[in-house]
Amino acid sequence: MPDEQGLTLDLVVIIGAAMGGGIVASYLRLPLILGYLVAGVIVGNYVPGLDLDIELLQGISELGVILLLFGLGIYFSPAKLTAVRRVAVVGGLIQIVLTIALVMAIGEPLGLETKEAFVLGAAMALSSTAVVVKLLDARGELGAVYGGAAIGILLVQDLAVGPLLVSIPLLEGEGASSVVAELALAVGKTLLLLGGAYLLGTRIVPWLFPRIAKTGSRELFTLTVLGLAVGMASGSFALGLSLAFGAFLGGLVVSQSEFSHQTLADVLPMRDVFASIFFVSIGLLVDPSVVLEEPTLVLSIAAVLIVGKTIVTAGPVALLGYPVRTAVLVGLALSQAGEFSFIVARVGVDEGIISEDLNSALLMATLISILATPFLLQAGPAVLSWAGARPGLRRLLKEPVVAELEDESATSSRHVVICGFGRVGSELVAAVRARNFPCVVIEHDPYLIDKLRQQEVARVYGDATRLEVLEAAGLAKARMLAVTLPDPGAAGLVVRSAKRLNPRIQVVVRGRAQEDHDELLKAGASEVIHPEFEAGLEFVRHTLRRFGTDRVQIEAFLSRRRRDLYQR
Repeated sequence: MPDEQGLTLDLVVIIGAAMGGGIVASYLRLPLILGYLVAGVIVGNYVPGLDLDIELLQGISELGVILLLFGLGIYFSPAKLTAVRRVAVVGGLIQIVLTIALVMAIGEPLGLETKEAFVLGAAMALSSTAVVVKLLDARGELGAVYGGAAIGILLVQDLAVGPLLVSIPLLEGEGASSVVAELALAVGKTLLLLGGAYLLGTRIVPWLFPRIAKTGSRELFTLTVLGLAVGMASGSFALGLSLAFGAFLGGLVVSQSEFSHQTLADVLPMRDVFASIFFVSIGLLVDPSVVLEEPTLVLSIAAVLIVGKTIVTAGPVALLGYPVRTAVLVGLALSQAGEFSFIVARVGVDEGIISEDLNSALLMATLISILATPFLLQAGPAVLSWAGARPGLRRLLKEPVVAELEDESATSSRHVVICGFGRVGSELVAAVRARNFPCVVIEHDPYLIDKLRQQEVARVYGDATRLEVLEAAGLAKARMLAVTLPDPGAAGLVVRSAKRLNPRIQVVVRGRAQEDHDELLKAGASEVIHPEFEAGLEFVRHTLRRFGTDRVQIEAFLSRRRRDLYQR
């Protein structure tokens, strides 16, 4: 069979597995990433007669990681990245050191030699950039405070891959001087890559993109975008750094261009397809039988990742001045090993430091930790809210509540409290202020608090699920509460807290899908608004109008559709 035909059949199998796993996950109302991972495990271990070229498929799937990080770079402006530089560098380095130290401390009870524990700890210190970005994006929390801190630490982890790989041969007795030289070379390569990115952003991209756009060819523009993403990733890899870091830099370069939105639109469809292949390919690497053969080792590694790594990540973040709630969410987001863990472990195997059995146990524990991450992120806010209500934990979880109300009229009575100053919340604030209605915005992102301060909008810094934050916003006297948060779980917590403080207040809340509707109404919402559904109705309105449909008929149709969803 020709190689090309074999590759085609392999892709058919992988894409089919991704479709099947995604459909099942969607039906069960689980994150799609879980379906992709489990589908990979099933195809790789329980479908007879398959002989997949896993190495080639992983090479193809890496394009998904490249596009994920390229898109993330476009989303994260240099200003946002600068805002988290302290927690990223300091917190990220401390987290790596503490994770390695933790694994080395428990290595002896697990029967591991010191050098085995070091390599295992180095692998476990690296979280999955692809998994975290995908989950935060799906939850609409890439722009959240904890999302920005988590992304910053992930980038530091990606940069640490090179030094960690260089340090492994030292365990086998290589000279320290050669390792120091390698580390110095790695730093030089990083500076070279950053210099190249600066040159691209200030000289090449501003000159090239307008000329490509003037051709009017979307195909040519897409090829240029793809070439930039893959080129930066390949350049980073050639310098001994991670693909992900180079791709992120490429996106960061484009983020300052006027063509950034079009670039992101071109990247998204390709990103999602190749990312799904990537997650299936991770499942292909895992052999579930290792759980039966080495249950203690697998479960111990998984426990260190899920529990230990959460603690050693959250601790430094909290000590750097972030609220404990935010720090815990950062820890939960990074409580897994990732794709670069496999690389570190494989080098350890090649150097004869760790065994294939230990590598297999790490792979299985990594899968367990990745499968657990979506559930941890989903349960995190509710658990923290519950813990905050316990007298013994209230002081530990207490966050600063900073109310900047300009004058007392903002919360005197009959005002609007708006939770969240994102795209939806900012539109509401503009409309309310244009009519001189009093409003107070609750926001947890210092970057957005600064924007509110510049606009002289009454604001409260804090977590809206907490009663004291709602009290600071004057909710007891407010006329209405608008919850514009993109996560229905967090929105439900806000509604419940608000209803405890002011049972009569009218609450309008943002939904994400039809299945969220009833849950939010049960929580106490007066109205649930679905932005994507409303956008769809506006498209219907304009389309029917262009075809000559009577305005009354259009309004009647839209009213029926709204009634079907909102009053079912």
